[in-house]
Amino acid sequence: MTPMLRRSFLALSAAAPFSAAVAQSRFALARTVAEWPFTASRPHASPDELELDVIFRGPSGEHRVPAYWAGGSEWRVRFAAPAPGRYNYATVCSDPADTGLHARTGTLEAAPYNGANPLVLQGAPRVASDRRHFEHDDGTPFFWLADTWWMGLCQRFQWPADFQQLTADRAAKGFTVVQIVAGLYPDMPAFDPRGANEAGFPWEKDYARINPAYFDMADLRIQHLVSRGLVPCIVGCWGYFLQWMGATKMKRHWRYLLARWGAYPVVWCLAGEGAMPYYLSTAKERDAAEQKQGWTELARYVRSVDPYHRLITIHPSRSARECVADPSVLDFDMLQTGHGDRQSAPNTVRTLTASYAAQPRMPVIDGEVCYEGIMEASRQEVQRFYFWACVLSGAAGHTYGANGIWQVNRREQPFGPSPHGRSWGDIPWDEAGRLPGATHIAHSKALLMRYPWWRFEPHPEWVDPHWDEKNYWMPFAAGIPGELRVIFLPTLWNPPQVKSLEPGPWRGFFFDPRTGRDIPIPEVAPDASGTWQSPIPPMVADWVLVLDR
Repeated sequence: MTPMLRRSFLALSAAAPFSAAVAQSRFALARTVAEWPFTASRPHASPDELELDVIFRGPSGEHRVPAYWAGGSEWRVRFAAPAPGRYNYATVCSDPADTGLHARTGTLEAAPYNGANPLVLQGAPRVASDRRHFEHDDGTPFFWLADTWWMGLCQRFQWPADFQQLTADRAAKGFTVVQIVAGLYPDMPAFDPRGANEAGFPWEKDYARINPAYFDMADLRIQHLVSRGLVPCIVGCWGYFLQWMGATKMKRHWRYLLARWGAYPVVWCLAGEGAMPYYLSTAKERDAAEQKQGWTELARYVRSVDPYHRLITIHPSRSARECVADPSVLDFDMLQTGHGDRQSAPNTVRTLTASYAAQPRMPVIDGEVCYEGIMEASRQEVQRFYFWACVLSGAAGHTYGANGIWQVNRREQPFGPSPHGRSWGDIPWDEAGRLPGATHIAHSKALLMRYPWWRFEPHPEWVDPHWDEKNYWMPFAAGIPGELRVIFLPTLWNPPQVKSLEPGPWRGFFFDPRTGRDIPIPEVAPDASGTWQSPIPPMVADWVLVLDR
């Protein structure tokens, strides 16, 4: 690369670090997405069935990258070179007679990245060596704080104004992940107009073939999330689409997602409520069994095709482990534990602690629990409870959700009823985006970021009283023995005792998750047995008690 050409390319990339590289140049910045086209030399009756791979060989080894049909006679490849240097590439097409697509060769020069996006500098999330939490490719711990935008690629969530507004808010609050479905949505029949974006649906009628124009519009949204430092957790579809489309077309759907978005720092979620049959199914038991086996096979397929080895999970009705026949196909367990306000506490804590103790060992995230405001309940104090109950019980982070956002209600266009005939509510998405629970969760995450949270261990016995199967709305405790204790205190009339404190000195404060404010405790003086009586918190509410060395 000449100095002048490199300066020109770096200037272009600094202005739009995730935009496609100029196709003719074959230059890129390492770890960013470069894209260029290949043109078919002959027509194809079913172009989305054609498979085109581009094999890259360079400083980071060999990478077989799927390309995608972009419409007409054009296919495109997206590649994020893991390291700077020269990569030779060659194409392999399932139709070797197409000289425009098969056996095309060339080089890609990848220069070092000099931007500031943390997802480029540090890399996509992966499972850490302890199998309990996530980290970036460079080893930096990654805390999963997700928001739930299931239908966020539809046109009711308008681009660019609506989408960019909520993205900016969540990024400013410290969210790190957005859970979003790739157009094959829950809570509606197939090809329902509520699921369309500006270019229609992901597939043509009756799943005849993929609609590239849909994904052109979806690209704008996915790329924007990444440019603002948010990891898209891409849910391929809702689980029952496997029954509707069949395994062959579902593999084509997933190969297309891998080709479009695999080069970005994403997480793959195979399906939403993976083993749940369609709401109106008349053969629910059969459908559930077929979906469980089918998603197990799809997980293996995705892993075999993905050259970047992104994290894989599946969104469940209860636990991801239960949605597949072989849990080892998953990288982490995602849970859904209820929408019953306080009544969902027993199932949430039981399910999460069971997953934490299960084999194979893997990180666990409660990916859906008690959307804020759903059924006119689950308000901000409930959001705070589930965040702390999960994190202090061993979760690798937490997923928040607000009723009104996940289904994208608009004032003039509420989502309306699901196939079962009921509506989940009509609060507009922008009002839901201002509900206080998201701010309180953000304050809570900010407290954890002060400490090496990835070293935390659950220790309910550190506090008395603490939660048990008779009462889940009691204190939760975790931390690092000898260094740090973090204790969540749901609303209690009598302050608890802290047990088994190692010899001091200890510093203590109450943290207010509503405001993010610390209130110092003048003295922490345990007795000879290590027991310390906590003082009365500043007011009757939920607090976080922190003791550190």
